[in-house]
Amino acid sequence: MRTALSVCWRYLRAFIILYLCLFIGNGLSTLLPIAIPGSILGMLLLFALLVARIVPVKWVQPGSYLLIRYMALLFVPISVGVMDYTDILLAQFGPIVVSCVVSTLLILVVVGYGSQRLHDAHQHQEESGHE
Repeated sequence: MRTALSVCWRYLRAFIILYLCLFIGNGLSTLLPIAIPGSILGMLLLFALLVARIVPVKWVQPGSYLLIRYMALLFVPISVGVMDYTDILLAQFGPIVVSCVVSTLLILVVVGYGSQRLHDAHQHQEESGHE
């Protein structure tokens, strides 16, 4: 009985922390003059709390693991909702595809260039350290 209550408490604590960050993020998004979604601000807040070790990872892990485990199931309502807008998506198919391709290529170039620079800097440090 004691272990069942302990497991329930761990899940409850994890979901309380996750939802508190979400609600605080939503509140901040209404106060800010720029349009940033509250869920993004909530994730950034959770990230800051985890990095600063204000909230231990083991407190959030059970709830986040459960959400990630069933993430595909959580996308079903969104996917069905998108089907209502098929006519708009078909009318804007060209710009959507172009923006996806351009953004993907841009990200590939930026990540490749950044990793190449980091790799060159690392090799330069190794060469100067061995001399």
